Amino acid sequence: MALLEEKVTTKAEQVTAFQSGNEMAAFAAAQINYHIMGYFPITPSTEIAQLLDQMKARGEHDIQLIPADGEHGSAGICYGASVMGARVFNATSANGLMYMLEQLPVQSGTRFPMVMNLVTRSISGPLDIRGDHSDLYFSLNTGWVILTARTPQAVYDLNIMALKIAEHEDVRLPVIVAYDGFFTSHQKRKVQYFKDRKVVQAFVGERPTHFPNAADPRKPITIGAHMNGDDLINNHYQQSEALYRAGDVFKQVAREYALLSGREYPVLDLYQMDDAEVALFLINSAAETAKDVVDKLRAKGIKVGVISPNIIRPFPSEEIRKALKNVKALLVGERADSYGANGANMTHEIKSALQEDPDNRTIVLSRVFGLGGKDFYADDAEAFFNLAIEAMEKGYAEKPFDYFGHVPGRPENKLKQAIEPMHGDAFKTGLIQVTQDEETKRLKVKIPPLRALTAKPKRIASGHGACPGCGIFPGLELFFKGIEGDVVVLFHTGCAYVVTTAYPYSSHKQTMIHNLFQNGPATLSGSVEAFLELKRRREIDVSDDVTFVMVTGDGGMDIGMGSAIGTALRNHKLIILEYDNEGYMNTGSQMSYSTPMGHMTSTTGVGKTQRGKAFHHKDTPQIMAATNIPYVFTGTEAFPQDLIKKAAKAKWYAKHEGTVYGKLLITCPLNWKSEERYGEKIMKAAVDSCFFPLYEVERGKTTITYDPEEKNKRIPLSEWLKYMGKAKHLLKEENRDLLEEFEQEVERRWRRLKVMHEHPYL
Repeated sequence: MALLEEKVTTKAEQVTAFQSGNEMAAFAAAQINYHIMGYFPITPSTEIAQLLDQMKARGEHDIQLIPADGEHGSAGICYGASVMGARVFNATSANGLMYMLEQLPVQSGTRFPMVMNLVTRSISGPLDIRGDHSDLYFSLNTGWVILTARTPQAVYDLNIMALKIAEHEDVRLPVIVAYDGFFTSHQKRKVQYFKDRKVVQAFVGERPTHFPNAADPRKPITIGAHMNGDDLINNHYQQSEALYRAGDVFKQVAREYALLSGREYPVLDLYQMDDAEVALFLINSAAETAKDVVDKLRAKGIKVGVISPNIIRPFPSEEIRKALKNVKALLVGERADSYGANGANMTHEIKSALQEDPDNRTIVLSRVFGLGGKDFYADDAEAFFNLAIEAMEKGYAEKPFDYFGHVPGRPENKLKQAIEPMHGDAFKTGLIQVTQDEETKRLKVKIPPLRALTAKPKRIASGHGACPGCGIFPGLELFFKGIEGDVVVLFHTGCAYVVTTAYPYSSHKQTMIHNLFQNGPATLSGSVEAFLELKRRREIDVSDDVTFVMVTGDGGMDIGMGSAIGTALRNHKLIILEYDNEGYMNTGSQMSYSTPMGHMTSTTGVGKTQRGKAFHHKDTPQIMAATNIPYVFTGTEAFPQDLIKKAAKAKWYAKHEGTVYGKLLITCPLNWKSEERYGEKIMKAAVDSCFFPLYEVERGKTTITYDPEEKNKRIPLSEWLKYMGKAKHLLKEENRDLLEEFEQEVERRWRRLKVMHEHPYL
């Protein structure tokens, strides 16, 4: 229920602490105690799910945290929960928002409330994980209410206000709380929060139950029925009116919250604007930097001020007109561009608002700044003020729109190539022979002693930034030993990509393409087909002995599963190679669907209420084998001859028949909490325990290529688990039942594999 002003006589008790924006977002969610959070990790919003998982392990909230296969899936989970009438929470950033973008208008267009934190970050490409507002601006047309938070304190407060606004009977719309990635999300500041979660829950009120939802079979409803234009325009009109009403509801909720907390959130945060002649308009954290410069210039007698909105959807046009009534020059700083529009979104919305005031003569300048997390210092804010002051004095803006902080390149600083390009014969040894048996049609591979292949150049140069003991590159390089000739490699986002391509440097000796997690296989399939078509038309004159390899990992066969299956079904002539480190390591060791049952990650914590990952790992090789591609295999650096032979087969099949999928188990000492020196030993134990069996599926026939039972080398699963800190809790007596369930599943998969090995039609 709403807290009425006349009933509030004292502020609720609060605790002072030093916390980051992400911590405050998670804390607000935990105090509200949402029903559901569907999530997928993406920097810098990932921390919110991690923090909530830690709280869940300690029994501090009851939120069901559901790990999705990608942000599109997380948005679907949230929508599905909200149509049931549940209270729903999510968090994302950058390309995560873009991936779920088509789902957002469905949420708002069907009028189901929820709250999502958008920890703003630069949208690829090129990839940059730091903060700007390019993702925020894409959300402007989704029909969501959008609140903007300058500080960690505002993140907490606006998250509490957001749910109350979303569920208000005059609104019934989802709400975004946006704050700056790494600036606000990770920097700790002095904050206050309510000591008793009951205060927060009383302020938000009881969950509304009088609106239609899908939870009661006695009251069936149809959600999202197809509409024609006559009905759709009415639907959108009602949604539009609700979004405008959200502006008034925001003011009402802000007044109530101020009485409870002592903190005020007007529509516009106006700093020294009463008599300002020159002002800056800045969203979120940059406004706090500019306020210090206002004080400096005011001391010199210069009348300047800062405007920063607390809400940008609905856009506060009336408040903007009032704030700029006597301002002679305004500079709008934007951490994103609307390419080709001579200014980004806020610039044009402010200009549009001022058009409604025929007496306004404010000169508006627009500057794009701070992209990709580029810092905004006090000197930069002062430069902005000087540009506005110059326009005021001249009576016009000499350059209304420009970028700020960009610099021209200097030819003398051009980097020199460190390694001469290598191709063709440089990567051919002539020592690997692949022949096809005429009767069985099976491939026979002959490889030389491993020492004979050491002279073959590595595909990836030294100097990359991988962690000590990382298993990715030993595994990849060993695989590439079995590939003769040139390669074109696509790395999707992940550890292997990030540590080898920090602009302007690259560790790749041959062509490397990057695309996002969810679309790598489709991208490379386009590259393969274009290459073959250009060759067919004789428009390029290069050797056709090129192997196309897509390297995936860090959960890429979760979010990218659909693209991989589509590529496999089309049977393009390429190799999909997965390095499996059992988590999303590039974003901080979150749970992957390949994470084994019971293993600890940053989103499957171990505590009094949970014991690591709650379900079994995905059997990706079997999924890919079901697409009927010609060749599927598993491998690891602990068995080098086996892996090199499979690489040679993979090249042959990709060259002659179609898609190949291979899975390499590799170590991640940092997140497995294992010793670097034990990498090969851990991999061998994974195979000898039958957790990671070595086999191949060649034209549908399964062959186990190493059987630890036959060789009398099988070991208990516990012998593998003991090497890794992420799994040691499974060896404790109180977790015996969990270990036994894990052992039973490993045994079931192994026995099934042996039967498939014995019977070619299985």
